[in-house]
Amino acid sequence: MLEQLDAIYSQALARLDGLTDGEALAEWQRRYLGKKGEITLLLRATGTLPQEQRAAFGQRANALRDALSAAYTERATAVRQAELSRSLEEAPLDVTLPGRRVPVGGLHPTTQTLRQIYAIWAEMGFQVFRSRDVEDDDTNFTLLNIPPHHPARDMWDTFHTTTPGVILRTHTSPGQIRAMHTYGENGTQPIRVILPGMCYRYEQISARSEIQFNQVEGLATGRNIRLTDLKGTITEFARRMFGPDKRVRFRGSYFPFTEPSLEVDIECILCGGDGCPVCKYTGWIEIAGCGMVHPVVLQNGGYDPREWSGFAFGMGPERMTMNVHGIQDIRYFWQNDLRFLEQF
Repeated sequence: MLEQLDAIYSQALARLDGLTDGEALAEWQRRYLGKKGEITLLLRATGTLPQEQRAAFGQRANALRDALSAAYTERATAVRQAELSRSLEEAPLDVTLPGRRVPVGGLHPTTQTLRQIYAIWAEMGFQVFRSRDVEDDDTNFTLLNIPPHHPARDMWDTFHTTTPGVILRTHTSPGQIRAMHTYGENGTQPIRVILPGMCYRYEQISARSEIQFNQVEGLATGRNIRLTDLKGTITEFARRMFGPDKRVRFRGSYFPFTEPSLEVDIECILCGGDGCPVCKYTGWIEIAGCGMVHPVVLQNGGYDPREWSGFAFGMGPERMTMNVHGIQDIRYFWQNDLRFLEQF
């Protein structure tokens, strides 16, 4: 069998030298090195040899197979290069064909809205403060004047973790406590920050609600800050964001961490206040909730509420984007559908 093996090896090398195209190379590889190739079949027949000849035959067969594999790789590289050169020389080359446009991505519509919000608040003297997505129960609720068993906790469907007291934040309001502890220097410094970030709530996914969404929280603390400061600041933001002629209104509301609390509406962007499906035919669209920081929250943040006051607000960039562009389904923001995203 050794003589047969050497003969097959010599024959295979001789045929390989004469191959000039990929199809012939593939056929050669199947004939000699494939699962049913001649070298492979001889290796499988090693067991039919006498015991004392098997080792030597196996070593020789494996060595020849490796040599043929190396020769095949080298020849295949040379053939592919020759075919490419021949194709470039023989095929017509149209130098007038315009280049293919490189596809360029774009900013997500929510990101566009967030950057616009950042720019406006930066012009108004507020800096961005990042807070954590994973919070403890005390910071997310208790320090914001929402103690255990407070009925306001029913407003947030919370994602709990396997670690007791550790949750996914349900709103960006706990960032108020973080900001006061970080920037307040023991309750002696004024603060002007916005706190953007993702929030998580265990809610039914629908056209108007998602289990995750962005919020932008705002906080200002100082001496002698009044409700008129809050209303003037929010009104200025709304007019910079949506247009100088937009009317703004405030409605009384309730949040545990502010007192008094307000909802902020602007004149509907799409219908100009005449009434449409987007504004539910009221002529107004809600853009934010706000209020004066509750004295308990100020105290928990390290400030003496007898000397310091402040206001806070929260707004949803996705809802703003939906209002501006007339988007009817909030789920579009998370479906990664290019037909939707490329419109922005």
